[in-house]
Amino acid sequence: MRILFAAVLICGLGLAGFAVFMAKDYVASLEAQSGTTPAIPMTEVIAVSRDIEYGERLTPDDLAYISLPTEILPVGTFTESDVLFPRGFDVPRTVLRAMSANEPVLASKVTNAGEDAGVATRLSDGKRAFAISVDVTSGVSGFLRPDDRVDIFWTGNLPDGRANVTKLIDTNVRIIAVDQSADAERAEAAVARTVTVEASSHQVASLAQAQSSGRLSLALVGALDETVSAAVEIDQRQLLGIKAEVPKAEPAAPESCVIRTRRGSEVVEIAIPCTN
Repeated sequence: MRILFAAVLICGLGLAGFAVFMAKDYVASLEAQSGTTPAIPMTEVIAVSRDIEYGERLTPDDLAYISLPTEILPVGTFTESDVLFPRGFDVPRTVLRAMSANEPVLASKVTNAGEDAGVATRLSDGKRAFAISVDVTSGVSGFLRPDDRVDIFWTGNLPDGRANVTKLIDTNVRIIAVDQSADAERAEAAVARTVTVEASSHQVASLAQAQSSGRLSLALVGALDETVSAAVEIDQRQLLGIKAEVPKAEPAAPESCVIRTRRGSEVVEIAIPCTN
């Protein structure tokens, strides 16, 4: 019995030792694999060291370097201060969009060196700024902000005599300023008197003509809405469901047949029954 007990004990110790050996070998293999895993390439980019609001000047004291994976760098990052300040630190850039601490500085969020955060810096190539007069009703109750997009409706009288016609004249037009503010981060609603939109030269001419000959109203387009509004034209008759009256045809004049005879110098017409 003692011999059997000793054999079982020796067998158990052997199995335990074998398990410990296998565990050590497995851990060693994992450590070897982790040591051969290549490191992720990183790139140092310029970021802001504090929260910065729209319109503030960006100076070297506001900046710091952070490391980001090279493969996923945002478009427009800066890796050298000489590129961010090409005209020297005395000619700063102005912030166009608010940035939080440790957020990378992007070219789309700052002006060119020495520029202010005005409307001109927000215009796309080939576009012009045009101001539209609005009030609480035509300006969407003051909820418009820069970078919103709107459809523009015109209300006026048509040359063909139709009065009080409302017509969609432009769609998906980008707002670049509300009153004198181009701050896209503005959150509070305020009733504006003017809304400045970005438009081509042809659009500017159309909007100027429309504003001088009638009243313009704006309709806010949803942020995720990619549809294009179809042509719309409504007058008072269509609005109220009044159908245009069709003029009644006048009865045709009865057909008459005559013969003409000459009596000396006089021509006499005599009515006769029509045979055809």
